[in-house]
Amino acid sequence: MELSVQKKFDSYPNNVKDKLLALRETILLVASEQHIDDLQETLKWGEPSYLNKIGSTVRFDWKKKSPQQFSVYFNCKTSLVETFKEIYGDSFKFEGNRAIVVDINEPIPWSELKHCIALSLRYHELKKQPLLGA
Repeated sequence: MELSVQKKFDSYPNNVKDKLLALRETILLVASEQHIDDLQETLKWGEPSYLNKIGSTVRFDWKKKSPQQFSVYFNCKTSLVETFKEIYGDSFKFEGNRAIVVDINEPIPWSELKHCIALSLRYHELKKQPLLGA
């Protein structure tokens, strides 16, 4: 893990840090399962971000102003969140067309979140398919 990313994780409260590290591991696992070997981990806008050539960036963060939740951000100029709403509207809360909002005190629907991450990491291959090929 790059030092700047590590420092960001170290800045989170422990209960949040554990969940966000699990999210990081999930993103890395999805990339491996999707045979994405050019995944880059960096900070964008001060938030852990994961990008590659065939996909759209996945970012996430926890904010002090909303301590009971964290958000997974997607490019708002894509059809990603619109597609997630259609497929998983009962599984997640959303922030407009840019984020999935996760309550840190609720169970995380990991299988559904993994699918959303996979669609984002392959977005440029899938964007012309109905519901991104889901």
